Amino acid sequence: MCLSIPSKIVEILPDNYAIVDTMGVKRKVSLDLMNEPVDIGDYVLIHVGYAMTKMNEKEAVESIKIYEEIIQELEKEEKGEIFGE
Repeated sequence: MCLSIPSKIVEILPDNYAIVDTMGVKRKVSLDLMNEPVDIGDYVLIHVGYAMTKMNEKEAVESIKIYEEIIQELEKEEKGEIFGE
């Protein structure tokens, strides 16, 4: 199973590449498989280094918020806070 976190385009590069920000981590991705144009500030879903799908900002931000909540719960679980250990 693959989970894709929405990534925000922060820079458009030559040769159909972009720099994206995925929850604070920046990386270079290819735009070759995008079926619609993208701009700085757009959110995309990425798979194996390729931007695949553009998302609207509201859904992207909501999705990122859910991922952040999951991370917080996992961190609590690791510390034993969930089960009162």
